[in-house]
Amino acid sequence: MIKVSDTAKKKVVELMSDEGYNATTDFVRVGVKSGGCSGLSYDLKFDKAQEQDDKVFEDNGVKIIVDKKSFLYLIGTTLEYSGGLNGTGFVFNNPNANRTCGCGESFSL
Repeated sequence: MIKVSDTAKKKVVELMSDEGYNATTDFVRVGVKSGGCSGLSYDLKFDKAQEQDDKVFEDNGVKIIVDKKSFLYLIGTTLEYSGGLNGTGFVFNNPNANRTCGCGESFSL
């Protein structure tokens, strides 16, 4: 399961609306792909449909879909949003990551 903080929820709803998605019916697709300075990087986008092998979660009013391959890397992750001086954007607090890069956009196990 992936959790969504209150600040991330507010930003997700705002961005979905700006891009023509409906936060009550559409999804946030979270995935993991090869790349980044630590080996794996997070992928976050909006989607209107789920695929057959997707895992579907809902937390804090946000519907999340994760492909089967990425699911094992993301169990227990919390999606947060940071608007501080160190940068603005979504942050993945992933308890499975042994190492993350300085920007927080990639990790390794």
